[in-house]
Amino acid sequence: MHRREFLKISGLAAGTRLWGQQTQSFLAPAGGADVAKTEFTLRIAPVTVELAPNRVLSTIGYNGTSPGPLLRMKEGVPVTVNVVNDTDVPEYVHFHGLLIPSDVDGSEEEGTPPVPPHASRSYKFTPAPAGTRWYHTHTMSMEDLHRGSFTGMFGFLVIEGLNNPGNFDQEHFLALRDWEPYFTNTAMDTDDLDPSWPQPEKPKVLDTRQPGLEVASDIYSINDKALGAGEPIRVNPGQRVMFHFLNASAIENRHVALPGHKFNVIALDGNAVPAPAAVDVLMLGPGERIDAWVEMNQPGVWILGAPEDPVREGGLGIVIEYANQHRTPQWTAPPKSVWDYTIFGKAPSSQSAPAGLLDMIFEKIPRGAGKFNSFTVNGKQYPHDQEFLLKKGARYRLTFHNRTDDAHPLHLHRHNFEIAEIYGKPTAGIIKDTVVVPTYGRASVDFTADQPGATLFHCHIQQHMDYGFKALLRYAGGTY
Repeated sequence: MHRREFLKISGLAAGTRLWGQQTQSFLAPAGGADVAKTEFTLRIAPVTVELAPNRVLSTIGYNGTSPGPLLRMKEGVPVTVNVVNDTDVPEYVHFHGLLIPSDVDGSEEEGTPPVPPHASRSYKFTPAPAGTRWYHTHTMSMEDLHRGSFTGMFGFLVIEGLNNPGNFDQEHFLALRDWEPYFTNTAMDTDDLDPSWPQPEKPKVLDTRQPGLEVASDIYSINDKALGAGEPIRVNPGQRVMFHFLNASAIENRHVALPGHKFNVIALDGNAVPAPAAVDVLMLGPGERIDAWVEMNQPGVWILGAPEDPVREGGLGIVIEYANQHRTPQWTAPPKSVWDYTIFGKAPSSQSAPAGLLDMIFEKIPRGAGKFNSFTVNGKQYPHDQEFLLKKGARYRLTFHNRTDDAHPLHLHRHNFEIAEIYGKPTAGIIKDTVVVPTYGRASVDFTADQPGATLFHCHIQQHMDYGFKALLRYAGGTY
């Protein structure tokens, strides 16, 4: 289906108001009742997602929906998550961004037991740290685009702390998604939307071999509705609206903008930033989250969505409607901008780098896995036995050398890290669990080895992880 045809089905291109289809609620009004719980149930089963009135797809989700339910927990208060698997294959639920033991983290590579087909398993852990986290399947997909994070198995997870996050009039949880993936050798690459950063890892001689198939999509949504098919976010002038964004894509880094408004970024991956700043465009790699508030000071009816026309027209957007405004939703291209993590950081101290130094060199082998590309870390295939050995309590600097022509969202399980350098710029105070390293770029992050047990590192693009872009960090003296 052509993107413009899909947009007509969703109702926006024709200027109609098909907003009677109520989107799944991810609205939690500030100051509302405390809904944090200590026991949850997630049921894995087939679900249908009505992206638009004439566009319904079938996938696998949690509790009959995709995204799954918003899970609210209290920091430091033990919880139980009961997972019931009603499918014919084993499954894993990964609790992304939490500092929890490897046996409940939800990764086969770390030794988490699977949830067997037509059976159940309980995850028991103490949630930490406070902030916007999420949960999702962590199974391999390989050639099956109906498995893993290509499905609808994902949802927001919020860990409430003692600090008041601020006085906001509304709060919304918005997950960016792509649907109906397919293999292609002509996938749209949005890495170049931002200006090119320094490329210290670019080889002097580029690999000119024919690349393998990549995964692409033409159909998108925010939460479970394509642009124009769900209820708008209704606001009043002067309101401060908090948005919790999540890139739940399995495929691509994404950008979002809201014409005439700025995003006041206060947290990255759920962790407060040292220097909150206002920006025109947000960029999120798969797995990343951004907490940003917007002052509603431009009355009208606007589209909050992807700056790239094909992506927005394919459904990645939502309507923002001011009170007493009844006009066709408007989109205008945002000012040219640069996504730069370091503007949210602080100047680094004069302290020397951590004593422990680890390097990871990433390379792509065109068609290294038959018709697909494969990836190596330090020239080797997974699992890199005993290569990345950690000493409990030690501080490490992990340097990523991206010698590929993609910008990769890199995720470290069960630990948070502090960005020490990226784009050739030193910085401090930016705490994350996933970071996008630019094409042919380099980045260094610091972390403390304070979570004993096997620790998975991987690119959060599903196909890249499946075909070798991962490594296992182990603690000295441990089982793994």
